[in-house]
Amino acid sequence: MSCISFGKPTAAQCWPTDGSEPLSNVWQLASDFVRILFRRFDDLGRGIHRQRGRYLVVAFPMLWLGLFFLAPLLIVLKISFTEPEMAQPPYTSVLQMPGENPDEPYKLKLTLSTENYQLLMEDELYRDAFLNSLKTAAISTILALILGFPMAYGIARARPDRRLILLMMVVLPFWTSSLLRTYAWLGLLKDSGIINNTLMTLGVISEPLRVLNTDAAVYLGLVYSYLPFMVLPLVATLVKLDNTLLEAAADLGCKPLSAFFRITLPLSLPGIIAGSLLVFIPTMGEFVIPDILGGPDSLMIGRVLWNEFFSNTHWPLASSIAIAMLILIVLPLLVFEYVQNTYFTERKR
Repeated sequence: MSCISFGKPTAAQCWPTDGSEPLSNVWQLASDFVRILFRRFDDLGRGIHRQRGRYLVVAFPMLWLGLFFLAPLLIVLKISFTEPEMAQPPYTSVLQMPGENPDEPYKLKLTLSTENYQLLMEDELYRDAFLNSLKTAAISTILALILGFPMAYGIARARPDRRLILLMMVVLPFWTSSLLRTYAWLGLLKDSGIINNTLMTLGVISEPLRVLNTDAAVYLGLVYSYLPFMVLPLVATLVKLDNTLLEAAADLGCKPLSAFFRITLPLSLPGIIAGSLLVFIPTMGEFVIPDILGGPDSLMIGRVLWNEFFSNTHWPLASSIAIAMLILIVLPLLVFEYVQNTYFTERKR
């Protein structure tokens, strides 16, 4: 028997191929498939021969993406449709080949379980974790934009020799481990830390401020860590800004604030979108900073994924969380591509 089942293995739809019926149709289907496959390879080979230079250029990047991105992604996707079990690996098999089961030696069974994705939609823990991660990533991105835009504008308007020094100061924190920089905030934000001791010595406060293990500490750590990802794309965009446009606007009586919103801000939109995505995407799945600065009450999807994978050893559920998070990350990328294409199309007109 050959069997394809969805959900529970009992809900299977099978057809007999154990010798009770002729296999001529199966062999005909296989031969047609092989014939079509060889025809496709022949067309591909002729295309490669005609444009071998272009294919050679893109061959290595595509091979790299296939081995280290597409293949692991497909493995995670496969695990997300399995069920947990006490074994190594700790999940059931998706495809059972003929001969693997002695009781049913002729059965080919494909079992896809959607219980993990149903649990993500039904359980409030995972819904709250996703929503809180989205909120945290969005607020961190807005704060990084508010802080990063003036910095990027100042760097872009600086002289070329000073611009290099300012860019070096922005990138300099990356020379230190992110984990060490995050732990350094513990010495600053804790009750007996430098900030509270300084404020109490100056008489500004009478008791320590509770900043550590709060959402404010998480936002502070995220913005500090990912601010360069916002500044650098903005600098690259603002450097190309034609200053004569602002001079012409001033000659026509346009005030500086109005010129900023009418000229500078629209022309810097590609840098704003690129920087926002570079901040939003990693903060969405951040684990280390919320775990260290947010404390045990910090509910982020990255921490939930880590707990399911390592603490609970529930690989199928952890894989489904990763796939769902990937989908949430891909949507902003699609929106960015749409806005960018629409923006540049309108500009060309």
